[in-house]
Amino acid sequence: MSRVVAEDYSPSRDSGTMPFYTQSISMDFTNHHPQPPFSSTATSPTLGQLLKNVGDLRREATGNGSETPVHQVLELGSTNLEVPRSIPFVLSFNNLKYSVKVRRKFRLRSILPSRNFHRTGATTDSDPVGGESLSTTTKTLLNDISGEARDGEILAVLGASGSGKSTLIDALANRIAKGSLKGTKTLNGEVLESRMLKVISAYVMQDDLLFPMLTVEETLMFAAEFRLPRSLSNSKKRLRVQALIEQLGLKNAAKTVIGDEGHRGVSGGERRRVSIGIDIIHDPIILFLDEPTSGLDSTSAFMVVKVLQRIAQSGSIVIMSVHQPSYRILGLLDRLIFLSRGQTVYSGSPMSLPVYFSDFGHPIPDSENRTEYALDLIRELEGSPGGTKSLVEFNKSWHDLKLSRNGRGEPDGGGLSLKEAISAAISKGKLVSGATNNDAISPNSMVPTFANPVWKEMAVLSRRSFMNSRRVPELFGVRLGAVVVTGFILATVFWQLDSSPKGVQERLGFFAFAMSTTFYTCADALPVFLQERYIFMRETAYNAYRRSSYVLSHGLVVLPSLIFLSFAFAATTFWAVGLDGGFSGFLFYFLIIFASFWAGSSFVTFLSGVVPHVMLGYIIVVAILAYFLLFSGFFINRDRIPSYWIWFHYLSLVKYPYEAVLQNEFQDATKCFVRGVQIFDQSPLGEAPTSLKLKLLESMSNTLGMKITSSTCLTTGADVLQQQDITGLSKWNCLWVTVAWGFLFRILFYVSLLLGSKNKRR
Repeated sequence: MSRVVAEDYSPSRDSGTMPFYTQSISMDFTNHHPQPPFSSTATSPTLGQLLKNVGDLRREATGNGSETPVHQVLELGSTNLEVPRSIPFVLSFNNLKYSVKVRRKFRLRSILPSRNFHRTGATTDSDPVGGESLSTTTKTLLNDISGEARDGEILAVLGASGSGKSTLIDALANRIAKGSLKGTKTLNGEVLESRMLKVISAYVMQDDLLFPMLTVEETLMFAAEFRLPRSLSNSKKRLRVQALIEQLGLKNAAKTVIGDEGHRGVSGGERRRVSIGIDIIHDPIILFLDEPTSGLDSTSAFMVVKVLQRIAQSGSIVIMSVHQPSYRILGLLDRLIFLSRGQTVYSGSPMSLPVYFSDFGHPIPDSENRTEYALDLIRELEGSPGGTKSLVEFNKSWHDLKLSRNGRGEPDGGGLSLKEAISAAISKGKLVSGATNNDAISPNSMVPTFANPVWKEMAVLSRRSFMNSRRVPELFGVRLGAVVVTGFILATVFWQLDSSPKGVQERLGFFAFAMSTTFYTCADALPVFLQERYIFMRETAYNAYRRSSYVLSHGLVVLPSLIFLSFAFAATTFWAVGLDGGFSGFLFYFLIIFASFWAGSSFVTFLSGVVPHVMLGYIIVVAILAYFLLFSGFFINRDRIPSYWIWFHYLSLVKYPYEAVLQNEFQDATKCFVRGVQIFDQSPLGEAPTSLKLKLLESMSNTLGMKITSSTCLTTGADVLQQQDITGLSKWNCLWVTVAWGFLFRILFYVSLLLGSKNKRR
C-alpha cells in the first residue's frame, strides 16, 4: 500500500506511478473500485477524475456526501490499481513570423548623403525596404519559430528582455490579430481554430488581476460559477474548488482576502497561484502563462512551477515564459526554447543543454547553472559583431542531425485525431464546461462557447459586484455624503423661496445647479470600470461570460444605489426650498433626479470604456458636462442659441431634466408669480416709491384699456415657461428622453467593449 498526502504532494517524473489527491480516511482503493475503467498507460489523472474519487469516498464515508472531512488520506494498492490512460495532445507550431511597424528615428545621416554610408551592403535603419516608408520601419519580433509541446510536459520559453518570449506566448495563445502572424499552429496535426482554442485553453497574464476584497475561496468559486456548466450543482462546484485549492497549495489561505496596497492579504506567491487557479478551474487542455514567476522569491517561484508540473501531469499542455529559472525550477521543466531577438537559438530538453553547448564549442562548467550560463552566452553573442547568427544556424543543423539519427519520432497525438482526442478528454473529465460528450461532427461543436446562459452570468456578476461593494462601504458612504452635503447647502441657500419675480429667478438658478450637480456626482463611476478593465478583458478573452451579460449586470447593480441617492437628494431639497406640487410634485421630482443619475452614470460608464486613464477621463467628463450645462437653456434660451450650435442644445443631457423640473414647478396655471407693482422689480424702477409705481400702473391701464391694480396677476407659471422657451416637450416626455439617454450610453458602452477589448496585438 502506498500513502499519498495532498499537502506534500510531489509527483515524481520518473516513478511511473500516478499522483493522487489524498483523503483523511485510510481505505483500500481496490475494495471500493474493483473495476476501474482506466488503462495503465497514463501517468496522472485529470482534475475531474480526482474530484470524482474524492466525491465517491466522501459518499461512502458519510452516507450522503453532505459533510466534508477536514483532512483525508487515501491508501492506494500499488499492485491492483490501474491508472487512467492519458489523452495524447501535441501542439505544433511551424515557421511563426510576426513583424510590427515602428516609427523611424530620423538621424542626420539619413538626410545628408555619405560616401561610406552603404559600404557594408547591409540594410540599415534608414533604408526603407518592402512595406516601409520614410517614417516607419519594420521590426521583426518572431522570425521562423518552430517547436512542439505535449500533454504532461512543461514547455518553457527563455530569453533576455526583448527576446520575444511574451510575443511567442501571445502568438500560440491566439492573442495576435489574424493576418499579422504568419506560420501554422496545429493540435494533433489539425489546424487549431480560434474559437476552439478559446474553449480548450486558458491564458494566465503576467499581472495578477484579482479583486482585492474577495477571499481566495470566493475568487475561485466565482471562477467556477463562470466556467463550469449550470448542470453541475453548487455542491459539486464547491467540491471542485476545494480540490483545486488543495492542488494549488492554498488551503491555509482559503479564507484570506486577496488584498492590495491598502489591505493586507495573501503573499505574492499565493496570489500568483490564485491567478493560475482561476484559469484552470475548468481543467483546460492547454495552459499558457506569461512569466508566472516574475516578481517572486525563489521559494515562491518554485512552488508556482511545482503547481504547473502537477497541472501538466493531469493531462494538460503547459507553455510558459520565464526570464531566468533557478536550478530547482529547471529540474521541473521538460522542454526549453531559448530566444534571441525573435530567433530560436536552442530548442530541446534541459538535459541536452550541456551536450548542445559543448558541441557549439562553449561547454557549460559543472559549477554553473545551465540556463544562467546559456543566457549569459547568448547576451555575449548579441553584443558581438555577428550577433547570434552562428548559434541560430548551429541550432538548425543540430536539430537536423538529431532528426536524421532518430527519425521523426512518434506521430502527433498517438494516432488520434483532434476530434477523437478532445472527445476522449471530455469523457475523462477534462473541459468541465463542455462535459456533455455527444456525437458532434466537428471538434468545435463538442463544447459550448459559453458555459452558462445570459441570466446565470448576470446573476453571478451582480452578486460579485454587490459583494465587492459591501466589503468597501466607505466608497458609497463618501458618495452619499457628497450628495447629502450638496443638498443641504442648496436647501439652506435657497431656503423657502417665495413666489416673487426674484423667487422665480432663484428657482431657475436652483434647478440649473441641482440638475448639473446630479451629473457631476456621477463622475465617481469613472474609475470603477477602469479598475476592472483588465480583469474583464482576461475573463472575456476565454469566454468566462458574455460582454452583454457584463453590461446588463453593470447597469442593474448601480440601480439600488442610484435610487437611494436620488431619494436622499430629493428629500433634502424639495420641501426645504419650498418647491410646488405637493406629494405628486415630489414624486416626479424624485423620478427626474433618478433619471438624471441614471443618464449621468451611463454616460460616465461609456467614457470609462473609451478612455484608458482616470485623470484623462475626469478632464473629459468635467469639460463635457460644462458644455451640457452651457447649452441646457439656463444661460441662454433656445431661440437665442446660434444656429450652428443648436445641435448641441438637443444633445445636452442637462437640458431634458432641467426642462422637466421647470414644468413640474410652473405647471400650475393659477399660481401667480408677478402681481401689480412687482412688474417693476426687475427694472430700474424697482427702487422707486410704491406710490410712483401705482401711478405708473394707472397710466398703463389707461393706455392699454384694461384695469391693472396692485393685486392683478401679470405673470403665471405658463408665462415663465414661455419666457424660458420651454414648450417643446412635456415633463413626462423629458423624463423618458433622459431615461433613454441612459440606455443609449449603455449600448455605446457595450459597443466600446466589443471594439476595444480584443486584447490582441496588431
